[in-house]
Amino acid sequence: MNKVRLGIIGLGAQGGTYAGFINDNKIANLELGAICDIDPEKRTVAAEKYPNVPFYDNYIDMLESGDVDAIVTTVPHYLHTEIGKEALSRDIHALLEKPGDIYSEKVKSLIDNGEIGEIRRTNWIITTWWPPQAYYDQSSWRATWSGEGGGVLVNQAPHQIDLLQWLCGLPKKVYANVKYGYQRDLNVDDDVTTVLDYGNGATGVFITCTHDIIGTDRLEITGDKGKILVEDSKKITLKSLNQSETQMNQDMTWEEVAELFKGNGMGDIYKEETFEFESVWGQQHISVLENFTANILDGTPLIAPGSDGINV
Repeated sequence: MNKVRLGIIGLGAQGGTYAGFINDNKIANLELGAICDIDPEKRTVAAEKYPNVPFYDNYIDMLESGDVDAIVTTVPHYLHTEIGKEALSRDIHALLEKPGDIYSEKVKSLIDNGEIGEIRRTNWIITTWWPPQAYYDQSSWRATWSGEGGGVLVNQAPHQIDLLQWLCGLPKKVYANVKYGYQRDLNVDDDVTTVLDYGNGATGVFITCTHDIIGTDRLEITGDKGKILVEDSKKITLKSLNQSETQMNQDMTWEEVAELFKGNGMGDIYKEETFEFESVWGQQHISVLENFTANILDGTPLIAPGSDGINV
């Protein structure tokens, strides 16, 4: 095999995005093998945009057609596992939609290399997605318990929840203030403030909602040897203490502390580095498709194997 034939199951907003990327040859060695959707109107759309690509209204028929080597699920969330199992049972590779961001490997390496020492506190406020009511009204399954299994926590914020547990570990206890239909005509969660208890004294706060039109994306991870700040999921500021806070607490005299309070000598106790990553819409999806294709063709390790994703 020198090319992977991808079947797209669900030709909605996300499925259409994937089809467009592939049709525009943005992913090497990946081509459209087939499209599947239960909506008859999508057959017309597919015929106009992708006239040479087979169309199915039943995903089992697609899986058994011989037209695809792999599939991607861009359907209501509850169906992902079911479709994934059916694909894997037929030796067809499965990509279950919801890729994470690409800057996170840098942050992970800083933590694992001990740059900030033992984590003491995490804070992430992520409110940069503002879907108005019209977004939810475009599909009857959106933001429903039966269709998506919830609201902001499973639709908008699972990327950040996944990354937070991957970067900092799973908390031992979680306390949350969850509001349902707070600012939208929904029955599911649309505003969440969460306190995390890591069991070793470290704590965290995770805040997300869908109604901030001027949103914030700010992650702070504080350790006993420094702090990592990630802004807008693309700019990383690392402040590394020359001595751990524990050691400074034990060794510093009151005279030295007084100078710090006056603003003197702060530059002597830590160093600062900044890393910036270009933010390109859709690039994370393209990167995941590239990695998925490479894994199928030559065994390149996956960015997000299912064994990691299940921790969300």
